[in-house]
Amino acid sequence: MIVVTTETIEGKKIAETLGLVKGSVIRAKHIGKDIAAVLRHVVGGEIKEYTEMMDDSRDIAFKRMIKDAEGLDADAIVGVRFTTSMVMAGASEILVYGTAVKLEG
Repeated sequence: MIVVTTETIEGKKIAETLGLVKGSVIRAKHIGKDIAAVLRHVVGGEIKEYTEMMDDSRDIAFKRMIKDAEGLDADAIVGVRFTTSMVMAGASEILVYGTAVKLEG
């Protein structure tokens, strides 16, 4: 599966647009990790516990988007974007979306 942030794929021609595909995940903070994060927030520095959680969340959402595109028998996903939003105190949603396409050839 070819996945790009651009609207076109160099050297490829889009034969058919299949539609929007997406993947998302909502993750909540872990109380144990939250304590460590508060300490780092006070003294400064990267909050690695949250960085790891968000990296894992992006990977899960990305894989879900690809599965969505595979369900449409897509060859590629173009125009991919990531977005993050807080859905409630202590919980964030990662959403990745793009346009599933069939390629010529």
